[in-house]
Amino acid sequence: MRQSRFVLGSVLLWLATAVQAAGPAARPNIVLLVVDDMGYSDLGAMGGEIDTPHLDALLREGRLLSSMLVAPTCSPTRAMLLAGMDNHLAGVGNMAEMMSPTLTPHQLGQAGYEGYLASRVVALPQLLREAGYHTYMSGKWHLGMADGQRPESRGFERSFALMNGGAAHFNQSAPQQIVAGTPAPTYREDGRLVSLPADFYSSTFFTDKLISYLDSQSADGQPFFAYLAYTAPHLPLQAPDRFLRQYRGRYAAGYEEISRQRIARMQRLGLIGKQVKPVPMPAGVRPWASLSPAEQARSARDMEAYAAMLSALDVEVGKLVTHLKQRGQFDNTVILFLSDNGPEGNDWAADGGNKSWIPANFDNRLENIGRPDSFAFQGPAWGQVSAQPFRYFKAFTYEGGVRSASFIRYPSAIHAGRSTQLLTAMDVMPTLLELAGARHPGLLWQGQTVLPVQGMSMLPYLQGRAAVHNPDYVWGMELMGRQALRKGHWKIVYHYQNRNQGHWALYDLQQDPGEQHDIASRHAAKLDELLTEWAQYVQRNNVRPGMRDTGYPLTGDE
Repeated sequence: MRQSRFVLGSVLLWLATAVQAAGPAARPNIVLLVVDDMGYSDLGAMGGEIDTPHLDALLREGRLLSSMLVAPTCSPTRAMLLAGMDNHLAGVGNMAEMMSPTLTPHQLGQAGYEGYLASRVVALPQLLREAGYHTYMSGKWHLGMADGQRPESRGFERSFALMNGGAAHFNQSAPQQIVAGTPAPTYREDGRLVSLPADFYSSTFFTDKLISYLDSQSADGQPFFAYLAYTAPHLPLQAPDRFLRQYRGRYAAGYEEISRQRIARMQRLGLIGKQVKPVPMPAGVRPWASLSPAEQARSARDMEAYAAMLSALDVEVGKLVTHLKQRGQFDNTVILFLSDNGPEGNDWAADGGNKSWIPANFDNRLENIGRPDSFAFQGPAWGQVSAQPFRYFKAFTYEGGVRSASFIRYPSAIHAGRSTQLLTAMDVMPTLLELAGARHPGLLWQGQTVLPVQGMSMLPYLQGRAAVHNPDYVWGMELMGRQALRKGHWKIVYHYQNRNQGHWALYDLQQDPGEQHDIASRHAAKLDELLTEWAQYVQRNNVRPGMRDTGYPLTGDE
């Protein structure tokens, strides 16, 4: 009997020791892939005509998060991803670039509007590093440039970061910045200012840098968290020549026809219903047939450059996947992909001094569009194509600005397929923490008072342990005075007739995903219900929207 107990005790001790030893190694690696200003229907697997085979393969092996909502612009979304809470609490209630005594006096100096990831927030990489993860970052930061605000202070063990909101994609002789009159962008590695190599191309360099961090990882059995934050396809639209050549002539049919083709492909893929029609072009966009041959050629060339950027990015994602497979780490790596907001459909040439700065500093001859020293952007027509089947694009709180093409791939724990539940960028942090076996500390971390997460882990729903994800989800959105709120399939948007006047519109997204039909006059009770939710959202999250649309991009009359 004693011998049996001894053997049983030895077996149990061995099992406990083995589980403890295997614990860290058994936890998944995590790759958070964020692209910059990509439209909902751009990927091939989402109905687009752009060649993205590597991302398409990941999406088909993973779970499409078809109703993932993000902020209307970049830094607010990034704050939510790394903080798990509303951007107005996390410190980026407005983009730092958009705040001024003239436009936003009501926001300056207010908590939640610091313009960087606030110190009252414990960031995702800080918690994962505490939990035994290696933490790496490569790409765009845009969450604070001063000491104590940069990636190395927010939990990243290694980092190569563009500190600004955007930059040229080549190391070019023309200005590197994206807005007239602003300082040149800065890059830092592990906090130190660095210069770019002569052969720099953003998507390639950021991928290679991240891979070098993975290769330098010690053989200690610790998993890694890798935040790969591409700047593509953010303007200026630039890509290596071989990708530009790949798209010559692909957009000659014009934006209305390409929209129609995308909707048809999305219907064949089962992504949207047969009743869905293309959202019309924004006001002021001329019909393609009314453009001169020269205007058509130039417009098509802009979209060719955009498509080329996405294909170049896709190749780099394929390189990362191949590297993970060669290291034997691919099957044990969670890949979560999303765009930080909708496509850049704004008229960037109307932004401040850009109207004269762009032609004075860049070579925008037709044959040079997309190459170094050129400055091109999609504009309203092609931006609306990328956002199909939704209305508008980046900076707007319509679905085209806040619905992100997103998916998660981790076959060992999450079945492939399609999620239709309302999910948000705030849910990413608690989801990744649960996958890593880590927890948010609540209100106290390292002796400091911190804010708790507001998001909810998607894992119970994605794994089938819960039938729905957060059935009472109410999602408020505000940026630059533009406002909206989602509750289930109902949505209100503050629709501006001009910069100073507007009204609340009500949409039923189940019947009208393109937000074309304001039904507020027919559903007064539902409008009142959502306006009450809006007032509670504003109070709960310290939102200071002001009384007007402060605009994006800013025009010269501001």
